[in-house]
Amino acid sequence: MTKSVLIVGGGTAGWTTAAYMAQMLAADTPGGVSITLVESDEIGILGVGEGTFPIIRKTMRTIGIDESELIRDANATFKQGIRFNNWKKNPADDPENSYFHPFQVASQHTDMDLLPYWLLGVAGDVPWAEACTVQERVVDGKLAPKLITHPNYDGPLNYAYHFDASKFAEVLRRRAMVMGVKRLIDTIEDVKLDEHGAISYVQGRTHGELKADLYIDCTGFRALLIGKALGSELTSFKNELFCDRAVAMQIPYEHPNTPIPSCTYTTAKESGWIWDIGLHDRRGLGYVYSSKYCSDDEALATLKKHIGPAADNKQHKVLPFEPGIRKTQWHKNCVGIGLSVGFIEPLEATGISFAEIAALMLCNLFPWSGDYEHSATQFNKAMTTRFEHVKDFIKLHYYLSDRNDTQFWQDNRSPDSASDYLKRKLEQWRHRPPSFLDIDLSHDIFDENSWQYILYGMGFKTDISARADALRFYDEAKREFESIRQQSKNAMSAVPTHRDLINEVIKTGFRPKKMPR
Repeated sequence: MTKSVLIVGGGTAGWTTAAYMAQMLAADTPGGVSITLVESDEIGILGVGEGTFPIIRKTMRTIGIDESELIRDANATFKQGIRFNNWKKNPADDPENSYFHPFQVASQHTDMDLLPYWLLGVAGDVPWAEACTVQERVVDGKLAPKLITHPNYDGPLNYAYHFDASKFAEVLRRRAMVMGVKRLIDTIEDVKLDEHGAISYVQGRTHGELKADLYIDCTGFRALLIGKALGSELTSFKNELFCDRAVAMQIPYEHPNTPIPSCTYTTAKESGWIWDIGLHDRRGLGYVYSSKYCSDDEALATLKKHIGPAADNKQHKVLPFEPGIRKTQWHKNCVGIGLSVGFIEPLEATGISFAEIAALMLCNLFPWSGDYEHSATQFNKAMTTRFEHVKDFIKLHYYLSDRNDTQFWQDNRSPDSASDYLKRKLEQWRHRPPSFLDIDLSHDIFDENSWQYILYGMGFKTDISARADALRFYDEAKREFESIRQQSKNAMSAVPTHRDLINEVIKTGFRPKKMPR
């Protein structure tokens, strides 16, 4: 018997879920899942979070979206990591303090663990991200991660994307509907529960009663189903992550040929941080801040000052949010995905990643036999743990700072503002660096490489002098660090500028080389 799914709400979360489920659960095949998405033409897409994490390439490949189409139609550009400016020290003391979180893992050309040797100074006075990968040099040169002849979603350097969120949702919608997803334009006015507390139907203004076996809430912060109707409460993270608002603007490039950055720039400010993202024809900027330490007017003034004259007479949008996760994301026959069940500030672009992972898990736990309870228990445990671990990873960026120029930064450095889990990990890492043993592959978005980049980018000290004499490969490590330096120089001439590659993709699409038979 065919199972039916009703997704309430479109946007990035709704259409990502619809397209992924359609592909994995055979929406266009007899015996597959029947999927309907209902979205209102009265409710706009939030459309501010334009950054992603590399797992999006696997999701897009699975859904079947061509990479050239994604770049052309979603105004997408490449993202190879995140540059953090003024996070480590007071800007007045060191206005140039900066570090980079690349997406590339440490040297892939050797089985040797280079980190202990870097900690002992074998690479010289070079930041870890620069010592172990070529990506920082490539990003600083505003270069691309691949060539026009590389296949879809493949290249020598790891990457994700920046894009226009509204246009991205349109790309997903087209693909989902080709795969059999039915779209309804309607406004949901009520949610009716049955005698067991499950959803019986949702009431559309135009289409009346809409019924399904499984309901998916992608209504954003309104959480119309999982929150308002089913009463799942939000567990707030505000005692650890203080930021709860953002003000955003869109700024055109000064010239059509202005170089496009291939990373997200984040700049720490008095009460939060500013993102700066480059798309084809514009930049997206926003100030993420805490209302406890900063008013909306002060935040807007800070953002405008950061941008300069280009911000004059430009419209802005203020976006309130509360960091946290709902205690239950899957309750009876309703699953919340996206902003409806949780949000963590977009410092490491995890919002879309949470939706991708939730869709993947839902497909694997889909209650074909009608056993909702066991699937919900496993889903809720996994998603809650994932949110908790990401929360700690984001907190790390603040907690390790030496900034004390404002109360915001002083309070962020207080031990009372960090979880016991994070503090235990930091204590362990004072005498050994993060490794794969610290990562739960079932629940972690960020692997040991990401933790290392932030730790050592922020100046954290790991003392491994006690094991120095047991390390046998100093000469080999020194040669490998030198090899990476040389590869970095070679990469500068091996890949095109970011804008040149984007322009070429828009014009001709990728042209992968055919492998000889």
